Amino acid sequence: MTSKERAYLKGLAMSIDPVLNVGKGSITPEFIRAVDEAIEKRELIKLSVLKNCMDDPRAIAETVAERTNSQVVQVIGKKIVLYRKNKKNPKIMPSK
Repeated sequence: MTSKERAYLKGLAMSIDPVLNVGKGSITPEFIRAVDEAIEKRELIKLSVLKNCMDDPRAIAETVAERTNSQVVQVIGKKIVLYRKNKKNPKIMPSK
C-alpha cells in the first residue's frame, strides 16, 4: 500500500465508527471470524480496544491483519483501522 493510498483510507476511516471491540478476552478465533466477516462486507473497518484489554493495540492490529489477510491502515491510541479489498465487488478504490 502506498502512502497516498494509506492517506486516502485514513481520510475515509475518520467518519466511520468502530464495528467491533477487543475486550479482556483479546483475540479469539470467534473474534477473528467476526473481523473477517465485517471486512468482507465493508473493506475498511475500525476496531476499538477496550480499557480492560491488556494487550498492545499495535500488536493486536498486526495479529488480526495477519490472520485476516488484511492491511493495517493505522493505529491511533486504542483505535485500529484495517483494510482488505473485496475481490468480487470492490467498493473502495484507494488508488484515487
